Amino acid sequence: MEQMEDKPEFESRLDLSVLQGKLGAMRAEIGKVLVGQQEMVDMLLVSILSNGHVLLEGVPGVAKTLTAKLLAKVIKADFSRIQFTPDLMPSDVLGTSIFNQKKTEFEFKPGPIFSNIILIDEINRAPAKTQAALFEVMEERQVTVDGETRKMTEPYFVVATQNPIEQEGTYRLPEAQLDRFLFKLTVGYPSIDQEMDILINHHEQKVAVDLETVQPVLSPSDIAEFKKVVGEVHVEQEVLKYIAEIVAATRKHVSLILGASPRASVSILAASKAFAAMNGRDFVTPEDVKFIAVPVMRHRVILTPESEMEGISSDEIIKEIIDKVEVPR
Repeated sequence: MEQMEDKPEFESRLDLSVLQGKLGAMRAEIGKVLVGQQEMVDMLLVSILSNGHVLLEGVPGVAKTLTAKLLAKVIKADFSRIQFTPDLMPSDVLGTSIFNQKKTEFEFKPGPIFSNIILIDEINRAPAKTQAALFEVMEERQVTVDGETRKMTEPYFVVATQNPIEQEGTYRLPEAQLDRFLFKLTVGYPSIDQEMDILINHHEQKVAVDLETVQPVLSPSDIAEFKKVVGEVHVEQEVLKYIAEIVAATRKHVSLILGASPRASVSILAASKAFAAMNGRDFVTPEDVKFIAVPVMRHRVILTPESEMEGISSDEIIKEIIDKVEVPR
């Protein structure tokens, strides 16, 4: 595929300069406050352009919440944060109808889920009933309360977090809900150099986590336009087959009791197109698919008990499958 890019007669069918310029400006603004975590930021941008949602898994203190706030700031979008707790009810998330005595009628009071970018902290802290309240809004971008359906305004992006270590008092997310997330991103610790930068900034009081220093770069109309551009990214039939073969291979692997669904195939396609556009290409390569497939499928497959006991991770199985599936030429 590199040879294709080197051919002198190759010309991009799409003008991706505006998209790349805006995304570069977004990274620069976020970088004013956030040190490191560049891959997490890029994958969040891919998800927004793919019309998806993201599940972030990482220990406390690795800037998951801060990143979501910064994203809302640079996009000039409404932001709301919901802290999931065991006593949280669906109405606390979706909203409820309250009787207005002056008007002698019920009025709907929207919950915090009515926003553009929603951060759900510790999504696995709330019981299944509250988690299930997210099913409709994440998939269909609408909420039905008291028989009335209310549409969400675009962009609509849910970022949920969970702690991989502390499991006491948590409720495991069902597969149906995990399937609603485009990506599951594992957020690690910063490098020594990055942590030094964090310490220096705080010591010199350069960064007091002042979000006012971050300027809006993107508007909702920009995102809508960029989504249209991403939709025009070309995908060869061989690459489509490559995606299908990778996903199908998860359904018959001996180390998995549950393989990825067709929704995973569609998610890999959508995210690969967005990733290609962000990298200045109007076509998807097998390398795009390889990179995107892991975060798309790691939460959509279930390991056999034997594999879990052996300490094998879903990432390892997915990478093994990718290595075995023939790459289109």
